[in-house]
Amino acid sequence: MRMTHQREIILEELKRVKTHPTADELYRLVRDRLPRISRATVYRNLEQLAEAGMVTKLFGTGNQKRFDGDTIRHHHVRCVKCGRIADIRLAREPDSEPEVADACGYRILDRQIDYLGICPDCRKCEMSMAESHA
Repeated sequence: MRMTHQREIILEELKRVKTHPTADELYRLVRDRLPRISRATVYRNLEQLAEAGMVTKLFGTGNQKRFDGDTIRHHHVRCVKCGRIADIRLAREPDSEPEVADACGYRILDRQIDYLGICPDCRKCEMSMAESHA
């Protein structure tokens, strides 16, 4: 894939943030550097970067796809209250592909494990509300 100037800026901005942005969120960031870029250009380039394995497209994290500029294998946790997504790095990867393949008959190509939870900020908020009601 040819790295155009626009594609380079989109990739740089995605790698710079750690928030796993949607295409719309990334469009707003990229527009600061490329004021004339269109939303469609950002969407198209994100899809092409994902197909090339240069970014990761996250599924199951709400209505919109989110993107991750960190392509080193890792997992994610999503807050069920605010939707925030954080990276999880495990010291040891579980080896479950053969078991999954045996159970479903698929040839497993990759995996993404996403955890659901309540982030530290939302937990603090819950505890504050509980204390104020006590």
